[in-house]
Amino acid sequence: MAEPAHPLLGLLEWGDIVFVDAWRQGTSSAAVAATAGGVAVAGLLAMLVLLTVKGWWRPLWRDWLTSLDHKKIGIMYIVLALVMFARALAEAVVMRSQQAVAVGEPGFLSGEHFGQLFSTHGSIMIFFMAMPFLTGLINYVMPIQIGARDMSFPFMNAVSLMLTAAGAALVMSSLVIGRFSTGGWSGYPPFTGIDLSPGPGVDYWIWAITLASIGSTLSGINFAVTLYKERAPGMHLMRMPLFCWTALCTSILMVFSMTPLTLATLMLWLDRHFGFHFFTVDAGGNLMNYANLFWLFGHPEVYILILPAFGVWSEVISTFSGKALYGYRSMVYATMCIAVLSFTVWLHHFFTMGQSAQLNAVFGIATMAIGIPTGVKVYDWLLTMWRGRIRFTAPMLFATGFLASFVIGGVTGVILANPTVDFAVHNSLFLVTHFHNMLIPGLLFGMIAGLQFWFPLAFGFRLEERWGIFAFALFFAGFHLAFMPLYAMGLMGAPRRSSMWQETAFSPWLAVALLGALMIAGGFIALIVQIARSARRRAALAVPAGDPWDGRSLEWALPAPTPEWNFPVQPEISCRDAFLEAKRAGDAHQMPDRFEDIDMPRPTAIPAAIGAALFLSGFAIVWQIWWLAGAGALTALAAWIARSFQRETTRTIPAAEIERAHRDWLETLRHTAPVPRERESTPANRGLAEAPAS
Repeated sequence: MAEPAHPLLGLLEWGDIVFVDAWRQGTSSAAVAATAGGVAVAGLLAMLVLLTVKGWWRPLWRDWLTSLDHKKIGIMYIVLALVMFARALAEAVVMRSQQAVAVGEPGFLSGEHFGQLFSTHGSIMIFFMAMPFLTGLINYVMPIQIGARDMSFPFMNAVSLMLTAAGAALVMSSLVIGRFSTGGWSGYPPFTGIDLSPGPGVDYWIWAITLASIGSTLSGINFAVTLYKERAPGMHLMRMPLFCWTALCTSILMVFSMTPLTLATLMLWLDRHFGFHFFTVDAGGNLMNYANLFWLFGHPEVYILILPAFGVWSEVISTFSGKALYGYRSMVYATMCIAVLSFTVWLHHFFTMGQSAQLNAVFGIATMAIGIPTGVKVYDWLLTMWRGRIRFTAPMLFATGFLASFVIGGVTGVILANPTVDFAVHNSLFLVTHFHNMLIPGLLFGMIAGLQFWFPLAFGFRLEERWGIFAFALFFAGFHLAFMPLYAMGLMGAPRRSSMWQETAFSPWLAVALLGALMIAGGFIALIVQIARSARRRAALAVPAGDPWDGRSLEWALPAPTPEWNFPVQPEISCRDAFLEAKRAGDAHQMPDRFEDIDMPRPTAIPAAIGAALFLSGFAIVWQIWWLAGAGALTALAAWIARSFQRETTRTIPAAEIERAHRDWLETLRHTAPVPRERESTPANRGLAEAPAS
């Protein structure tokens, strides 16, 4: 291991700051990097100024960063996901722009800079957009759907968030100080070894992913225990909403698949800096061990991403079709089959690496088999819509767009399950398009639909439909324009990860793909405008009664926004779709016979301290500032130990306060006019749906 250049600053030098590097190089690629770093710094400064001018520092700290409330933690996860989505989407547009202009010429980015972009884009989209987004939705919705007050481990929940945020901060730091990895989101050695990739780039990737993967593992444990132990009386497993089933299977996948990733990244770091040679072939290691460890995580990860979205689609399609979900049990069994089979297909990610034909055939058959339970789900959703009273709200539009697009991706997945076909197109844009064809309509559309569907629960007002529909149109059209041409290019032999081309026949396809990328960016902007405009009109869009969509499950039985304690009295469940049945029976909103004091987790600054300390420690390890790395690690450990000495970990909410809040809400209900489904997108919708037919 090389000696640090400076006893205090390690390997850090002035030239590692992106602005200094751009000044010295004077190239267009360096200018793009400096612009990105400037945007990041300007965004951070603007946020600090806004917090100061508005006087929001104290409420931000008191009500959010130190909160152990699962709902606030869920919201913070989603905010983090949207911020990181903005960066990764901007990088996608820059990459598409480079590819569109670099036909027969080098373009405006260097090959190394392009490599950094596709590495950060993939890593952010998987670990710091998709994972926080789905974790945030599960955090907010799942405990309420099962009648719980909070997660089983509220403190661990906050630590999970802060570890993920620390990893995201490391990725953002690489915009300004140093450079990120060029090894892609999978980080394969030997390219990511110290000989071929010296410098801080791969280390940034290792420690960002390691922190995020540990946070996700803790979240998986928390979700699973909550679903097993915190369900309301009568909430049998087969009475849980489908979103809870997908959350349960996702949490199990998190627990068992994140560990191989954490081990692989740590082993890679030991290889790079301490000569362990786990993956160095000429020193007794085996790089295929890394491939197996990574994809033991990597393919279950695909279903970690997609299963929560499947849960969202089940809730959205059922609600906006006005029907019970068709084939509930088959959906549950299909979800479990997908979760189990996801651990049996990892080797299809390296069909081209020299396994025997027999072994490839086994994994090819398993890969095809996983399409069967997925197909069951598609047919169940279609049959739920059949003869339903469908309302084409923004979430439902995303659902129909998902069904139309996702099937195409599924079909191409079955094609790629054939090892001979995969061998031919594995390193082409055909594979890249298949991957995005699954995750954009499946995951991204699902998370946006879930955001729009459950937004009233969190903030007490609906999102504007007009801007939501506009966002859907841009996302849907943009996705098809951005990626369908790449199927054709892949079949024409276009390799993936290429920053320039010599084949002029690619030019029209690349121009269309760039237009699609710009439209997707426009869809994201429309989504942010939708949220901002809705916040300004929140009085007109308010739904204090809490049931704007004629909901079916328990989360819609509460005021909007949801009170801290969720339920004034723990509900007792006797059937599936419990809230809908209560509305049909005329006893959905009742005054409990008695109220009791409720103990809720007390806010604490320790999770934030742990996250900040581990961010500093990770940054210091990247730059070999060993004194700071040790100080950060010891601070995190001390904060964790300090938690064990805290005795007052809960605070009591008096029964009188809960009763008063519940009476006020019931009074609001009495003065709220029920709204029929045909008018739920109008200002008449105050959150009280017209009584459903029995």
